[in-house]
Amino acid sequence: MSKTVPLEVVHEVRDACLCLATQRAARKLARRFDRAFQPVGLTNGQFSLMMALNAPQPPKLGQLAAFLAMDRTTLTAALKSLERRGLVIVGADEKDRRARRLCLTDEGRETLAAAVPIWRAEHAALEAELSETTAEKLRRSLRKIG
Repeated sequence: MSKTVPLEVVHEVRDACLCLATQRAARKLARRFDRAFQPVGLTNGQFSLMMALNAPQPPKLGQLAAFLAMDRTTLTAALKSLERRGLVIVGADEKDRRARRLCLTDEGRETLAAAVPIWRAEHAALEAELSETTAEKLRRSLRKIG
């Protein structure tokens, strides 16, 4: 005997589920920023990853994965295309040869610098659509979760 979920429950989840709403919004934002970053050949995920690498000290793979809330396998896969393009270098840690350190190359820093004005413009447009108060409330709410 198969059980079915009533349509009312489907609507309840659609209208109330924070996880679903966040996933849908994240996908729409990702597509929006992917389109914006096309002129510099980056995706929104690559931009975020590279921005996290733009630090005085090259982070370890595990540190970066934790910061980006990604598992190490997913992060390693994301890094491969940036490595192939010569934007990122993955090397062994000097003190612990098992650990991997990540850093931007000169070309990576130039690409990231070219992407920042695109991010600023797209982000300003998005905030204008949301209103400053709504955008700030959303940021505060998301920080509480993550």
